[in-house]
Amino acid sequence: MGFTDQRFNVNLSILFTELPLLERPAAAAAAGFTAVELWWPWVDSPTPEQAELDALKRAIEDAGVRLTGLNFYAGQLPGRDRGALSIPGEESARFRANIDVAADFAGSLGCGALNALYGNRVEGVDPAEQDALALENLVLAARAADRIGAILLVETLNRPESPLYPLVTAPAGVGIVDKVNRATGLGNARFLMDLYHLSMNGEDLPQVIAAYADRTGHVQIADNPGRGAPGTGTLPLEELLDQLAKAGYDGWVGLEYKPGDRPSAEAFDWLPAGVRAAR
Repeated sequence: MGFTDQRFNVNLSILFTELPLLERPAAAAAAGFTAVELWWPWVDSPTPEQAELDALKRAIEDAGVRLTGLNFYAGQLPGRDRGALSIPGEESARFRANIDVAADFAGSLGCGALNALYGNRVEGVDPAEQDALALENLVLAARAADRIGAILLVETLNRPESPLYPLVTAPAGVGIVDKVNRATGLGNARFLMDLYHLSMNGEDLPQVIAAYADRTGHVQIADNPGRGAPGTGTLPLEELLDQLAKAGYDGWVGLEYKPGDRPSAEAFDWLPAGVRAAR
């Protein structure tokens, strides 16, 4: 098994960022990949002009790649924010305005997964109030995802890099998934298992996989330390992905790592070119 038996996609919000957004799908295709994912590309706008949406859609289609994952609006990401859906006031309103825009864009490209980042704790706001707002917004997002035949992903981050983010353990993330599924009855909320973030939290990764592979809708990887390509750190990523496969996970594995000081096109030497195309 190992890397050659996985279905990889390239996250175009962390790789190929030396290029303009509309050039990145073609660059991923030139590197041999046939699937990509994105954070919400317009960090200042949950509702960009239709012309901008159309231009990105054409770039993805013209490159011959498939969009397999898209984040809802999450504030300044990369940057200080870690989501908007639990932030009372303007940010929550911006998230809600984005829900159908993101779902419609994803649906137009056959994208089957939408990721909703929870958002940081806000000083002076009762965490229970934020959690109640988060559940309301996640229910709306799950219904929008269901409308286009997609799943809703809930992601855990890591405390060292995101100290104000409340979902920093696998059980916390899965707990929110379960709450959303109970509230909607749709069963389309799933856990986003990011092995880099979980390792930064010091979690027992084989135990997490054994416990939650059946509720996982997407996996993302980067090595640790450094958040670089596989082989630049110490995580046994091949073994962990093998364990996921043996546990029944057959979904996408998102490459969400930093290329380092080299061009992104040179950051895939760990994966033979002949097996980069999704099978």
